[in-house]
Amino acid sequence: MHKKRVAFTAFILSLICATASTEPGANVNPRIVSTWHLQQGTVSQVLLFCDGYFSYTVFDKSNKKFISTYGGIFKITGKELRLLTEFDTRSKENVGMGKNYSYTLADKKLQTDISGTNQQWVQADDATGKLAGVWRITGRTTEGKINTMQLGDRKTLKLLTGTSFQSMAINAVTKNKFGTGGGTYTFADGKYTEQIEFFSRDSRRVETTLNFDGNVKDSVWNHSGKSLKGGPLNELWTKERY
Repeated sequence: MHKKRVAFTAFILSLICATASTEPGANVNPRIVSTWHLQQGTVSQVLLFCDGYFSYTVFDKSNKKFISTYGGIFKITGKELRLLTEFDTRSKENVGMGKNYSYTLADKKLQTDISGTNQQWVQADDATGKLAGVWRITGRTTEGKINTMQLGDRKTLKLLTGTSFQSMAINAVTKNKFGTGGGTYTFADGKYTEQIEFFSRDSRRVETTLNFDGNVKDSVWNHSGKSLKGGPLNELWTKERY
């Protein structure tokens, strides 16, 4: 386990060093930080980019079918996207692998070969809003007491842009299987609402609406309400940046 952690950490450091050059192209193009859609029949493909993290998910909402997702850390070098995979439902062998993809941006259109062929994606939002970013769960209320979670290899993240979100439980070291779900959200006047569009573990959750009370203070997001199973839920999420 220790050797795996060291190896993965070394790979992350090599990626950061490789992309942290003084070239103008080494900085993330702010226009890519967004939600991007590609629709083919009933199958939706969604790309989320925010705060150095990305996810790419394929699903069929109308038939309540989850197909695949992968994601992790992203950087931009010159005219290429550099993606480092931290989770992948297609194959765990892809975890820890880095790959470059071509891309161009113009008029709220993203042209890239991430999907395997060079496709044009349509922008859905500009990733603004109080909750836009990458959040890691760091606390949960049990029997009326907030219990702080110890940080380890396993982590539960929630990636949000301006209107879309994806939650994922991952372990980039052991490459174990995980659960994920996502869709759209709103956050206004202390009320956080999720509309589920895909869920890997239980397709019956698709089109479910979840309502929470929420507030953000000092990069900590607290939301409370009911879980998908109907039980009480009160969680603390801390903002991260990659």
